[in-house]
Amino acid sequence: MKKELHIFFTSLMFYTRIPCPKNIDHHPDYLNKATRYFPLIGWIVGSISFLALNLFSLFLSTEIAVIFALVISVLTTGAFHEDGFADVCDGFGGGWTKEKILIIMKDSAIGAYGAIGIVLLFLLKFKLLSESILIFKTDTSIAILQVFLLFISAHALSRLAAISIIFTHEYSRDDATSKSKPIAKNHTWKEIFGSFFFGLLPLFAFSYFHYQFLFALVPVFIMRFFLARYFQKWIDGYTGDCLGATQQVCEVVYYLSILFIWKFI
Repeated sequence: MKKELHIFFTSLMFYTRIPCPKNIDHHPDYLNKATRYFPLIGWIVGSISFLALNLFSLFLSTEIAVIFALVISVLTTGAFHEDGFADVCDGFGGGWTKEKILIIMKDSAIGAYGAIGIVLLFLLKFKLLSESILIFKTDTSIAILQVFLLFISAHALSRLAAISIIFTHEYSRDDATSKSKPIAKNHTWKEIFGSFFFGLLPLFAFSYFHYQFLFALVPVFIMRFFLARYFQKWIDGYTGDCLGATQQVCEVVYYLSILFIWKFI
């Protein structure tokens, strides 16, 4: 149990800005095992974002509360995944060879592709979340619970889609310059089982209210498949930035899928 707590806090420290015990560090062995808790971190980030939404909803409109919920989410993770998404936009938008793409993604400066991508990403999140929340509020008896499950299932499932790439593809960089390198080395059934358990459980709970929500798995993992294939084609694998981009894109696809299912299925 003590070792599992250490692994969990390693995951929490690596993927968020939440303070952790002082004895927790970025030990490669623990980082590698920490992948099993990556979707569980989505529960925490989603819960914090949901609490921010409800707090600001007491004083402000739903739309403004959604903006603050997104801000709190970014502050909680330190824009960890958003930064990866921006780097991928710049790298694959401006590079035409594996070497050039990797060099651009390693550059800390944000370019036009990254800036435009981030703006469009947050616009989509804002609109999709705002509309979904307003729809769920029509069922006042369980609205809060449904919105809560929407948040944590989105963050958990999108993180599962991202981390599952390390189970099927190779790390692209040959050196150890990336801080994400340790999570790419080895994985056991514990990492796979933990990722899928924590990644799917919130969606199963969400589907209790509307079983059709389970269909959201299909577009999310179709997107994950095509993103992974795209990365494989251009850089022979993936990087940490690719995982961050996958998480962000799959989160948006999930919101879109839930909204579509609610309206048309």
